[in-house]
Amino acid sequence: MPSHHTRLPLSRRGFLLASTGSAAALALATAPAHAGARRPFGRFGSPTDRLTPQTLYVDPRGRGDHTTVRDAVTAATGTGRTLVLAPGTYRETVAVDVTRTEATWIGASEDPRDVVIVYDNAAGTPKPGGGTYGTTGSATTTVQADGFTARWITFANDWLRADHPGITGTQAVAIKVQGDRSAFHHCRFLGHQDTLYADSIALTSFARQYFSHCYVEGDVDFVFGRATAVYEHCHFRTLNRTDLANAPYGFVFAPSTAGANPRGYLVTRSRITSEAPDGFYKLARPWVPSSDTTARPSLVVRDTWLGPGIDAAAPYTNMSDAFPWQNQRFAEYRDTGPGARITVPENRPQLTAQQAESATREACLGDWKPWQGEC
Repeated sequence: MPSHHTRLPLSRRGFLLASTGSAAALALATAPAHAGARRPFGRFGSPTDRLTPQTLYVDPRGRGDHTTVRDAVTAATGTGRTLVLAPGTYRETVAVDVTRTEATWIGASEDPRDVVIVYDNAAGTPKPGGGTYGTTGSATTTVQADGFTARWITFANDWLRADHPGITGTQAVAIKVQGDRSAFHHCRFLGHQDTLYADSIALTSFARQYFSHCYVEGDVDFVFGRATAVYEHCHFRTLNRTDLANAPYGFVFAPSTAGANPRGYLVTRSRITSEAPDGFYKLARPWVPSSDTTARPSLVVRDTWLGPGIDAAAPYTNMSDAFPWQNQRFAEYRDTGPGARITVPENRPQLTAQQAESATREACLGDWKPWQGEC
């Protein structure tokens, strides 16, 4: 599928292999040489020549207004604030609350591999004050505000099961997005279980989200939640696992769409690859949370290349037998690749041409058109 990047994306596993050990995973000791030491903020100005009066500059080397993203977010009160992030690894957790609307974050080098926001909490990680973080609390980055836009940034969670054999809550979220009109262009989302949590602020809130030319990797339910989310020209990659002997290793999508919401996840003009053995991954399973047993997960995958890692004969499975996938809203249309072969038709619901006319980004996102303008 089309990509604006000429180099292959360096995966989270690639970072781990390049590091000196798991404790240093994703820690880039210095900014990449090609980022430009004299101009850490690229074409996006500087503290002495601001892009706009509402712009703040973040640089771990101290050449900006702040050295951490968290401090910059704290300072960026109100609406319409822009953060420009210089190349570097920002090891921290960050939260954008509902009051900080219409925010924009920009990776200054315009290469998402240069700007990494990463931490290593899991659902079962003990909290300092007692208890554990839970899935939501494990998120490295949480975005609750409406109108959030990010470009050229990596959001990661580098918690590893192998390093914590005593922890059973292995969900480790890279980013949880809950705001309406949240857009991500040329970003990467790296993790294992529950990498990208595309959700909403409340059960009755139908948050719209858009992911364009993004890279997402993981193993178990690594794209999940109840948002109305469009993934266009994205690359999803399933990871290998050494802790399991048999398939399935995991599931790419686990939507939890509210029953009253007519739109869930739409994957279009994208691709799914794998570093695991052929057929060891399911395309999706429905997530019906205990907090919303009326959910009817919705997923349409269309015009997308499915690699051999996807189990073509049985691409869907149940998360709970009480909510079989056949009763949910799963469908495909004009997919290609070895993982898209229809060998058991009843296991691969297909849209008709007429139905496909309403399975589009325009139908999902309404009057919001985040693909227009600079991406």
